[in-house]
Amino acid sequence: MRVLVTRPLDDGRETAALLEARGHTAIVAPLLSVRFHDGPPLDLDSVQALLVTSANGARALARRTARRDLPVFAVGPQTAAEAHACGFAHVHSGAGDASALADAVRAKLSPADGIIVHAAGAEAEGKLAAALTTAGFAVRTAVLYDVPAAAKLPENARTALAEARVDAVLLYSARSAEALATSIANAGLTAALERVTACCISANAAQPLAALPLRVRIAPAPNQDALLSLLDASEGP
Repeated sequence: MRVLVTRPLDDGRETAALLEARGHTAIVAPLLSVRFHDGPPLDLDSVQALLVTSANGARALARRTARRDLPVFAVGPQTAAEAHACGFAHVHSGAGDASALADAVRAKLSPADGIIVHAAGAEAEGKLAAALTTAGFAVRTAVLYDVPAAAKLPENARTALAEARVDAVLLYSARSAEALATSIANAGLTAALERVTACCISANAAQPLAALPLRVRIAPAPNQDALLSLLDASEGP
């Protein structure tokens, strides 16, 4: 299958390698980019654990502290793998979404043992911190990066869609789906989506696509392996 990958460039290249290993053709056309925020080392006194809800959160955290001893709670296996790659020694992986991550924190940590720091992007919704605060935890949100959307559809994606050379698009977040919907409308290519399957990591990621003529499929679990498995299902009858 010919698969449009709209993730930020570094993540998109990693996904492209996975797609090609499965026999697919990847069209890497980032609709989002990542800007890490410079600043002093994070104050981690009285902190018992760190939260990361994306691979970029793990990278941003690694840039702002030399400490690797604190436990890191990652939203899912891909984020956990990146935290390990950044040198964090004690990484716990959630099941793939913020609700499951909050459950994991509540099961393993006590509010009495100190502060939890969430390494977040500027666009974070705050639901994770709210859930843990309700459970009695002191949560400090450290905004360490932002993820701006592209002003327009990349030219390679525009050409591939116009020439009907896209079979599927992978969407890892509601933000990437919003960027796709906006850029498609601005490019006047809505009709080109009629034969394209949108493979979404969650129902939340699919919501911004409601007005588009895409065939939408939602991964059975909110992780990359489950998302990529949708491509195999899309090749069937």
